[in-house]
Amino acid sequence: MRYTLFENQRDELILIARLLLMILFVIFGWSKLTSFSGTVEFMVAEGAPLPTISAIIAIVMEFFVGLALVIGFFTRPLAFLFAVYALGTALIGHHYWTISDPGARAENMINFYKNVSIMGGLLLLCVTGPGKYSVDRK
Repeated sequence: MRYTLFENQRDELILIARLLLMILFVIFGWSKLTSFSGTVEFMVAEGAPLPTISAIIAIVMEFFVGLALVIGFFTRPLAFLFAVYALGTALIGHHYWTISDPGARAENMINFYKNVSIMGGLLLLCVTGPGKYSVDRK
């Protein structure tokens, strides 16, 4: 038996999913863009490699690629690229396994696995495509 509960709303739900997946990144990407020096300082504090380059990558990915995914432009390859980015930020920014303070460890573990969950949504977007409400229209 085929499960078709939302088949008639497929494209609308894919649009909503794209918006929900990216809203956090676009908001924080804009914040990073409008406070570039603060973003570089944050990258230094986090121990990110090449902090200025890391800040530029974060801004490009979170704000510009995030917007591209919201509008459904070059969706499948950018969703895959964003999944790789989410893995990188999880490993660099939320390495809970190296933190001794229990509260900070728990917070970073939550954020690490949120990134992993977001990766799942992005990989699903790679498979489903952007739907008809997109620049790609597929």
